[in-house]
Amino acid sequence: MADEQRISLEPEKQTLLNHHKEKHFTAGEIVRDIIIGVSDGLTVPFALAAGLSGANATSSIVLTAGIAEVAAGAISMGLGGYLAAKSEADHYKRELKREQEEIITVPETEAAEVAEVLAQYGIEPHEYAPVVNALRKRPQAWLDFMMKFELGLEKPDPRRALQSALTIAIAYVLGGLVPLVPYMFIPRAREAMFASVIVTLVALLIFGYAKGYFTGSKPLMSAIQTALIGAIASAAAFAMAKVVQN
Repeated sequence: MADEQRISLEPEKQTLLNHHKEKHFTAGEIVRDIIIGVSDGLTVPFALAAGLSGANATSSIVLTAGIAEVAAGAISMGLGGYLAAKSEADHYKRELKREQEEIITVPETEAAEVAEVLAQYGIEPHEYAPVVNALRKRPQAWLDFMMKFELGLEKPDPRRALQSALTIAIAYVLGGLVPLVPYMFIPRAREAMFASVIVTLVALLIFGYAKGYFTGSKPLMSAIQTALIGAIASAAAFAMAKVVQN
C-alpha cells in the first residue's frame, strides 16, 4: 500500500521520501507480550516461593510447587494472549464486513462520514471534497480509510494470536525460573528464600529499567516501581503463610 502511494507522488516528493528514512519502534506488540509474561513470571512464583518458605516448607517442595505453577501459569497466560489476539482479529473482520456492506448500500452516508473525519482535522469543505470523490472511485482505499480513521482499527497480523501466545508463555517461563533457581542449590528453604529475594529483586530492577527504556517512560522510576510491586507481593504472601501457620 505504501509503495503504491509513493509511485503516484510527484518526482520531487518521491525523491525526498526515498532519501528520508524514519526510524520508528515497530515491535510494540511483541514488547508488550514480553512485559506481560516476564512481569507475571517474576512476581507470581516469587510470591508463591516466599509464601511456602514462610510455611516452613522444604526447598524441594517449594521447587516442585514453583515449577508446577510456572507450567500452569505459562499455559494460562499464553492461552489468554491467544484468545485476546484472536478476539481482536475477529472484531476487525466483523467491522470490515460491516463497512464493506455500508459502502455498497449507503455510499452517501459513508461519504458524509469521510467528510466528517476530515473536518475534524480542520480541513475545509472545498479542500476535502476532492478527497471524498477520489476515495469513492477507489473502494479498497475507501474501505481502508474508514477502518483506520473512522474506527481506529489496524489490520491484525494473521499470525498474531499464535505469536502472542508463544511469546507470553516463554517470557513467563523465563521470568518464573529466576526466583526458583536458589531453591535448586540451597536445601534449606529459609536460606534459599533470602537468596531468591536478592536474585529476584535484582532481576525486577533490570527488567523494570528495560521496560521503561523500551516503552518510553523513565527507566529508573520504572525499575523502582517494578521491584517494589514484586517485593510487596512476596512480603504479603510470606506474611499470610505465617498467619495461617500460626
